[in-house]
Amino acid sequence: MYQKLTNRLRDALARHIHEKYGVELAIVLERPPKIEMGEAASPVCFELAKRLKRAPRQIAQEIASSFPKIEGIAKLEVAGGGYLNAFFDRAAFWAGVRTEASDESRVAGGRQAKIIVEHTSINPNKAAHIGHVRNAVLGDTMVRILRHTGNRVQIQNYIDNTGVQVADVVIGW
Repeated sequence: MYQKLTNRLRDALARHIHEKYGVELAIVLERPPKIEMGEAASPVCFELAKRLKRAPRQIAQEIASSFPKIEGIAKLEVAGGGYLNAFFDRAAFWAGVRTEASDESRVAGGRQAKIIVEHTSINPNKAAHIGHVRNAVLGDTMVRILRHTGNRVQIQNYIDNTGVQVADVVIGW
């Protein structure tokens, strides 16, 4: 979904710049260092400023104010000396992710694929520690997330390890 939105943004920026300034540029999109700065950022105004011999921030403000509404993009803001920061419509983004996930979990006969999650249980032949609890919680969390997204999930966890631990118990007895 992220790739779809960034491609849509890249194409819209290229069209808008071509229509407004008559310049064709390769649009570069990066991830900003902080999520507060948006989900995608473009330094395209710096390249455009060289060609138009104008300030990059001024060009960025012109583009941001006249940029058309794009599906999945909530807003476009100017940052720093002339970056264009795009903020996704997060509700639409997560709805799209959920739709994609449910589409991918279906197999060719219209049946839903079964997902098997194998995660560990505490070995009763050893002392329990926080790592055992962490692994059980992570496995259970993964199962709950998959089920919440509509997947058919089967849990497999192995109660006992009949390896060296059992031999140690027998010898100890």
